[in-house]
Amino acid sequence: MPALTPSTPTFGTGGPLSKSESVYRELRSRIISGRYNAGYRLVLDQLAREMGVSAVPVREAIRRLEAERLVTFTRNVGAEVAAIDLADYADAMQVLAWIEGAATALSAPHLTKRQIDDAATTNDHMRSLAGGNFDPRLFSDLNLQFHEQLCIACPNDHLLDLLHREWERVAVVRRNVFGFEPVRSQTSIGEHDQILDLIRSGAPADEIEKAARNHKLRSLRQFVEAQPA
Repeated sequence: MPALTPSTPTFGTGGPLSKSESVYRELRSRIISGRYNAGYRLVLDQLAREMGVSAVPVREAIRRLEAERLVTFTRNVGAEVAAIDLADYADAMQVLAWIEGAATALSAPHLTKRQIDDAATTNDHMRSLAGGNFDPRLFSDLNLQFHEQLCIACPNDHLLDLLHREWERVAVVRRNVFGFEPVRSQTSIGEHDQILDLIRSGAPADEIEKAARNHKLRSLRQFVEAQPA
């Protein structure tokens, strides 16, 4: 990877990023994507050399990731990518059910026909996967894409920020521990169809919110039931 400098931001737009911000975003991306799995050691000097910066911005980035519970620091061990906490996943899914339900309902009246059709196309792609060579990771990525497409027009930026953080938290667990199972996948696709039908028909916000919320809660219930006694 080329050295990170304030004049060469690697993510987003809106002007140059500081070295600390660039390092933070790069490390966070590697953790969220699963490139750095649970237990991966984050060696300060090694990362600084790789990214062409001093140890200071790397240390600052790691502290931010520790505050987000993505990294843990242990004396005599150092910084490591945090272990997967399945209880935390269950909590995140419960929170996600409520805020995603609200965001979907708020977004629905602002979605264009093209945006709704794009979400339907994503769901059809999921349907083709479920009916053929099932790829749990790709299916999970498409599932996230579908929900992002439905929430994209939500006018509440603060709610969207919360939603993206919980999506990422859930994605880390799914990429590292488990993905959708074929049986739940078929059910999930059908529930997506129902949410799309409600949005297309201009259903009341509370109906859309309830459908989106229950969709997530069913996934959580399946996860809990699948855990060993």
